[in-house]
Amino acid sequence: MIRTKVIDALQSTNYDKEICIKGWVRTHRSSKAVDFIAVNDGSTIKNIQVVVDEGVVDTEVLKQVTTGSCVCVEGKLVKSPAQGQASEIHCENLIVYGLCGADYPMQKKGQSFEYMRQYAHMRLRTNTFGAVMRIRHNMAMAIHTYFHEHGYFYFHTPLITASDCEGAGNMFQVTTKNLYDLKKDEEGKIIYNDDFFGQQTSLTVSGQLEGELGATALGAIYTFGPTFRAENSNTPRHLAEFWMIEPEIAFMDQEELMDLEEDFIKYCVKWALDNCKDDLEFLNKMIDKGLIERLEGILKDEFVRLPYTEGIRILQEAKANGKKFEFPCDWGDDLASEHERYLVEEYFKKPVIMTDYPTAIKSFYMKQNAATEDGGSVGYKGCVAPGSTMQGTDVLFPQIGEIMGGSVREEDYDKLMAEINKRQMDTTHLWWYLDTRKYGTCPHAGFGLGFERLILFVTGMQNIRDVIPFPRTPNNAEF
Repeated sequence: MIRTKVIDALQSTNYDKEICIKGWVRTHRSSKAVDFIAVNDGSTIKNIQVVVDEGVVDTEVLKQVTTGSCVCVEGKLVKSPAQGQASEIHCENLIVYGLCGADYPMQKKGQSFEYMRQYAHMRLRTNTFGAVMRIRHNMAMAIHTYFHEHGYFYFHTPLITASDCEGAGNMFQVTTKNLYDLKKDEEGKIIYNDDFFGQQTSLTVSGQLEGELGATALGAIYTFGPTFRAENSNTPRHLAEFWMIEPEIAFMDQEELMDLEEDFIKYCVKWALDNCKDDLEFLNKMIDKGLIERLEGILKDEFVRLPYTEGIRILQEAKANGKKFEFPCDWGDDLASEHERYLVEEYFKKPVIMTDYPTAIKSFYMKQNAATEDGGSVGYKGCVAPGSTMQGTDVLFPQIGEIMGGSVREEDYDKLMAEINKRQMDTTHLWWYLDTRKYGTCPHAGFGLGFERLILFVTGMQNIRDVIPFPRTPNNAEF
């Protein structure tokens, strides 16, 4: 008999039809006359109830049906008399594919997420992680659909690179060299000319620089793939391996970029609400009781567009009025999550796109605002800042803080080189990037969105390690 997925069986009204379902046992309740077995195959958050009348299945076989075991059930689909479920299966035959002992780590009881991280290979079978992974899939589909429908080209940037996009140096090195016999020059530096690529290479921290090349040829592209940062950050918001969405668009200015950021993220949230109803309702009930309301609020509100200088003024005013912040918030400081969340959750009570950050705290490739005679600058909608600023456009969300970082890119070769020289950056591996400013340069812009941070927001989960199947963090590459 052909297998029917649990999600299809639950939606079917073709009662008294013989069907076959296969999956893993969530619960098994026994009485003298009847057994009730809840089966789930991962296709939906909901289980289907299998009713086994006395004598239908051998008693010894029923004893093997424990939480976590894998079974095949054949029987009739019938209307269920029980509340909360439309249908159930009256079992006619049951086969146990896989036994599951009492030491199964995901027994039906309240385990902490920290406990479940020890069993990342097993936690996927739980209701919570099943819901998160189905939502993760849907968000990936939303991303590809959005950009395809808006005329963007999916562009594959390399995972192995010789350039450091962010200039921070927090990169995982890639090499085939014998680490126990490293050849060095007279200055004690490792010689790489005999390495696989003939030079020092690393795992990418971003596909942006290569993405800009695509944008200046195809007009509008997006990347969506894994990125890597060797930051020793043991926090609920950081991973060493994560996925990034990075569109790059030619001829786009700052206002248009902010329009894109808002439209894109609203599209993803709406997709989740439209396509992940059951999973969101489960997470709203079990994880975050304000989840669905918060997601719906994103669609209702227009995002605030706030210059950094104005944001600092608001934060300092709040501080003067008694608001306690752990970190300083003077002009020139990089905002901490507590500052971002105050602006979003307490002051404006809606998402914020912050613009025009100080040059010193942003990347070299961002376009600088016009300077004033006294050393300041003029940015978005004429906002005057006391120092040099860049056309950044970071999106700040409730519960998360910064969820997306974007900017207009500096297209002028001389200005870009001046900033590179000011920062004393090594241009050895950036010659190809600079060529885009030499040959047919054009205004362009883009953003980067950490996929896992989007999933954090959409699911209401609190730790980024719980929204990726197998998290990579310091001292953790087990599975």
